[in-house]
Amino acid sequence: MPDLTDKQTFSDQDALDFHRVPVPGKISMAPTKPMATQRDLSLAYSPGVALPVLAIAEDADKAYDYTAKGNMVAVISNGTAILGLGNLGHMASKPVMEGKSVLFKRFADVDSFDVEVKTTDPDEFVTVVKNIGDTWGGINLEDIKSPECFEIESQLQDLLDIPVFHDDQHGTAIISTAGLINAAHIAGKKLEDLKVVLSGAGAAGLSSIALMKAAGVRAENTVIVDRDGVVYKGRPSGMDQWKAAHATETPHRTLSEAMVGADVVIGLSAKGAITREMVATMAPNPIIFAMANPDPEITPEDVQSVRSDAIIATGRSDYANQVNNVLAFPYLFRGALDVRARRINHEMKVACAQALAALAREDVPDEVAAAYRGRKLKFGRDYIIPTPFDPRLIWFIPPFVAQAAMDTGVARKPIEDMDAYRASLRQRLDPSAALMQNISGAVRAAPNKRVVFAEGEETAVIRAAWGFKQAELGTPILLGREELIRKNAAEAGLNFDEMGIEIINARISERNAEYTEWLYAKLQRRGYLRRDVQRMINQDRNYFGATMIARGQADAMVTGVTRNFNMVLKEVRRVLDVKERMIGLSVLLAKGRTLFVADTSIHELPDASELAEIAIQAAATVRKLGKTPRVAFLSYSTFGNPPGERGEKVREAIRILDSKGVDFEYEGEMPPELALEPELRGAYPFMRLTGHANVLVMPAIHSAAISTRLVQSLGGATVIGPLLVGLEKSVQIVSLGASVSEIITAATFAAYEEGAEGEE
Repeated sequence: MPDLTDKQTFSDQDALDFHRVPVPGKISMAPTKPMATQRDLSLAYSPGVALPVLAIAEDADKAYDYTAKGNMVAVISNGTAILGLGNLGHMASKPVMEGKSVLFKRFADVDSFDVEVKTTDPDEFVTVVKNIGDTWGGINLEDIKSPECFEIESQLQDLLDIPVFHDDQHGTAIISTAGLINAAHIAGKKLEDLKVVLSGAGAAGLSSIALMKAAGVRAENTVIVDRDGVVYKGRPSGMDQWKAAHATETPHRTLSEAMVGADVVIGLSAKGAITREMVATMAPNPIIFAMANPDPEITPEDVQSVRSDAIIATGRSDYANQVNNVLAFPYLFRGALDVRARRINHEMKVACAQALAALAREDVPDEVAAAYRGRKLKFGRDYIIPTPFDPRLIWFIPPFVAQAAMDTGVARKPIEDMDAYRASLRQRLDPSAALMQNISGAVRAAPNKRVVFAEGEETAVIRAAWGFKQAELGTPILLGREELIRKNAAEAGLNFDEMGIEIINARISERNAEYTEWLYAKLQRRGYLRRDVQRMINQDRNYFGATMIARGQADAMVTGVTRNFNMVLKEVRRVLDVKERMIGLSVLLAKGRTLFVADTSIHELPDASELAEIAIQAAATVRKLGKTPRVAFLSYSTFGNPPGERGEKVREAIRILDSKGVDFEYEGEMPPELALEPELRGAYPFMRLTGHANVLVMPAIHSAAISTRLVQSLGGATVIGPLLVGLEKSVQIVSLGASVSEIITAATFAAYEEGAEGEE
């Protein structure tokens, strides 16, 4: 296996398992029509399918009305330039192309599937795609080497009547142009006055400089540098038609000469191509986009060591201003598909770049702030490009693209009501997909958290701690015998010496005596002798780990892999007090919705007062996660019909909340369909919920636990938790035998919850 990156956030086996289980690959097909009856089958296939067939035969554009063509993009490659791995063949590109298809769906609700073409001959490739191209509403070319990619894209754009877009060229161009527009504004410079140097004359570099010219940069103010030096008019070697199109009259012959007095340097070349000495010679307020991956041409730290006035962007997520293609291609295609565009032209790409630049200048919403632990992102030197998980992207960017398509005459179906179009785009947003990404982003942005992994000798826990550390979510602390942990880690192919993961053996810890005395003082009037407590600290890692976070030597803990929930909770409760009402809150992600279900682990048969407190605690937790809580108390009855004891407890809980004047929406008692489907509420005009509920308070623990486990077992939904909420310190208890990913998720929530508590 190749060594892919120094900052890999998972083991090689984790990556292989992700793509292999529970089923191979990352995509599948889901029918959009019912297939439950003979009538359904007759409509879907013979004889009903004959009618759309005849309609399309008469007018090919009817395929947009009667098939999935209008929301379908093909991701096509021959594998000649796969990521940074080179020409590994068409089938080796399939995992990447599937991944691109997943991104289309996740970020813009564009259906997509991959096509791998078994040829390296450009003409043969063009012939294949030309003959199947009408199948889709658009084509995304991917991982095709330069210069063939230019030739292939150009020919297919002429041969096909749908958008053909090579993302490796234009995606980076769009994002970097958006960043340049804003960076120039911040630097107090005009695009037409900028002196721009490009380091790297590959597909992305040449496309970027072309789009920047289309946005306003003057051709005579640009200099391109490749591995042979400056691309100047008349250069005798290392030239082709695409480089020649951007060659300029210039006396410069090296990158260092070209950068003297330059306002902008765009790096799309290789690590170390730009030096601090070069940066020092640039004009005031220099704009430096070092976008080579995984290592930029020059690091932001090196730039800042010589230029405090620089505006910097990279291709990396661990620095500000990441140039990430996912900010462009999903929304560019979304707008193009929605007007049934015949092509994606320069005007549409410029419109996309300008829209991204404009969005970065808008106030940042709470959902994005929540992903950065409430850190207010504000337009300026460290925020010139929107973040990939900004929920406004789906409805902000495509209308500008669609309008440009209409203005330039490439739209088959113009949009008449742009406000209505924006509203429809908002409904495509999938909040469930972003939840864990937002939480992970918040944990990374917060000060480094120390998280105890109590069952540190277990292989799954060791792998989870490794993944947690690699993902830069915090510092894991494994409890257990160091020799055994290192042995199990080595068998799993993990080298802890390179990672700096902390290992603590409770029995020989220098804090053993301190922890024993502290816990004995807490438990001595509850029937425990000192020797009992000593044994607990020595032999039970849950006691040691919980005491560790109680004493402030760590921030949070995850446990439960080897013991059942109730046993672990009893042990933890002997060490940590309940700060608020303690509840179990499960997160259910399904069909574009994020639902929070309480109480799924603590209160067996809560009375009315406890139900009210569960609702208050659940709503507060949901708000910390960046959501606006709308609470529904679920029941078998609907507002007293049929009557029953549990229903009366729910009604009393509502009266308690009424008296408290809480600051969130709530209603009950009701069945699930009324909670989740507002259109079914016509018979109940008094209901106070303004939309579908996202917090479901169950009448008892059995209904909560059974319902979430049933949904999880049936498939089609992801259930996280139950998350433990309300202890004085953050502890998450996973299920017996939890997987590596489940342990990492629990540890991430533990770190997040600790940070949220610390900010109050």
